[in-house]
Amino acid sequence: MKPSRDVSRLIEIMAELRTPETGCPWDLEQTFETIAPYTLEEAYEVADAIHKRDYLNLREELGDLLLQVVYHARMAEEAGHFDFGNVVEGVTKKMIRRHPHVFGDETGEKAELVKGIWERIKAEERAEKAAERQALGVENVPPAFLDDVPTAFPALQEADKLQRRASKVGFDWNDPALVISKIREEAGELEEELDAGEPDKDRVADELGDMMFALANLARHLDIDPEDALRRTNRKFRNRFKAIEVVARETGTSLEDMPLEDMEAAWQAAKKRHA
Repeated sequence: MKPSRDVSRLIEIMAELRTPETGCPWDLEQTFETIAPYTLEEAYEVADAIHKRDYLNLREELGDLLLQVVYHARMAEEAGHFDFGNVVEGVTKKMIRRHPHVFGDETGEKAELVKGIWERIKAEERAEKAAERQALGVENVPPAFLDDVPTAFPALQEADKLQRRASKVGFDWNDPALVISKIREEAGELEEELDAGEPDKDRVADELGDMMFALANLARHLDIDPEDALRRTNRKFRNRFKAIEVVARETGTSLEDMPLEDMEAAWQAAKKRHA
């Protein structure tokens, strides 16, 4: 079998890998649950390649992510749920439907039009999905308002999405200062737990989570992506810690034996150099 630019070749390869008796033993063992972590990992690697502007690597990572889609579609086809063609048809239908200002008869200022019709279209899609589940005999529990927010998001991103969704019905503060006050309140409750004779780890975790949730809320009010803000800090930490390693090498000291005050001095020097 030869490589091809046609996605059908990738679908054929996956079918071969999943063919009993002649396929790959590892691929045959996999399930939706075992492959899901790889799907998330590949999505993160795509984002990392974009951040690094490594477009050669981005091409490869996009291929790896596409493989994940083909993998899940193949397993679904084997189980009789749907196939890759259904996936493509579904997303093309969604894109056409959600852009009536491009593919339909809607008129008006595009930005305002999109803002005005988005929730209506989403509501129609939810109703159609419920009808489809009913037709297939799948249990159709009425969706809760926050069900649109996937639980598989990274926790910080999920917090941001939950708050954005709740704000659509007015469950929100209208002033960042109130959010800062809430952060102080949560920090105070965390301190109270820590000051207890023997802090309860579960309650400490709850209070810490509440404070992080409030911080994500503040980021939203400031129009800052909390994931991006934390990533920026992670990068600063990497660079400043690398400066500590440089000093350790230059002085012939291992990180394990380097005094904390020397580490702090190297950290502060790096902080001044790179702000």
